Amino acid sequence: MFLDRFSRKKPDTDLLVRKKDIRGLISLLSSQNPEDQASAVHALGTIGPDATGPLVLALKKKNRNLRLGVIGALAEIRDPTAVSSLVATIHDTSSEVRWQAAIALGEMGDPAALPAVLGALRDADKYVRYGAAVSLVKLGHKPADEAEWAWYFAGMQEWKKLAEIGTSAVIPLENLLLDKDSEVRIRAVKTLGEIGDRRAGPALIRSLGDENRQVRWEAVLASQKCGVDPLYLPRGLSRRPRLKKNPLIAGLLNFLLPGLGYGYLGKWWGVMIFQVDITFTVWLYKFSGEGNTYSVLFPIYLLLGLHAWYITNQMPEDPP
Repeated sequence: MFLDRFSRKKPDTDLLVRKKDIRGLISLLSSQNPEDQASAVHALGTIGPDATGPLVLALKKKNRNLRLGVIGALAEIRDPTAVSSLVATIHDTSSEVRWQAAIALGEMGDPAALPAVLGALRDADKYVRYGAAVSLVKLGHKPADEAEWAWYFAGMQEWKKLAEIGTSAVIPLENLLLDKDSEVRIRAVKTLGEIGDRRAGPALIRSLGDENRQVRWEAVLASQKCGVDPLYLPRGLSRRPRLKKNPLIAGLLNFLLPGLGYGYLGKWWGVMIFQVDITFTVWLYKFSGEGNTYSVLFPIYLLLGLHAWYITNQMPEDPP
């Protein structure tokens, strides 16, 4: 069965097109093989609008790979009746599907998709925003004012142009602070600092609680350029994630497997204690028997567990 995967014949998409086997081609869209999926996408594009209905139905399937292929096929067919379904897909839980939908709406070239694409510029994912910005160009849309330009440049990550726009770019930049990519958040914070608008203060204080230490530090620097009172900064920083070892875990590890609790805390000599314990346990068991071994080792293990618990409580948090 394992070898069958490698000996499997390449699907004959030309034959499926001649037979107009739309279901067969749609099933290939979920293929893990990019070549097979791309071949099916092009084949469905060849069939045209007759495939639109079944493809729209397939958009409701849970298989993400299938939905990605379906959107690609609809983009090739460019049937206006599929626009509303693609607009709905731009709110999918998968960022890849939302990105594909944003690109597809640009390929469709239907002005009816414009509100959805403009909304995608506010997505929390950088790829979706970028896809929306590119699609706006394909749809022939030109931003009407600085605020719209700011959202467009935020999607394209044009940091210098965002800084040049100034105040109107504050809200789009604040939206970028929600991105999962810490590099995007860092650049957004820096750009807010370059603009120096006091209205960015609350967002910068929230960024002091970011999980990434570089984002937090850049927020400190940017907040001063935006006129934030330094007295607010420590309180903002206090919301950052706490990075400290768990004393209960350290103590339990040291009690059950002496030395590993120290290893959990990053103490290099934990491995040495673990090795000594194994050697001593074997020696003691050989000369004293099982009962005496447990009676001698139990209080030692208990003390080691308590010691690991104690020193963990005394350790400072990781540097901010």
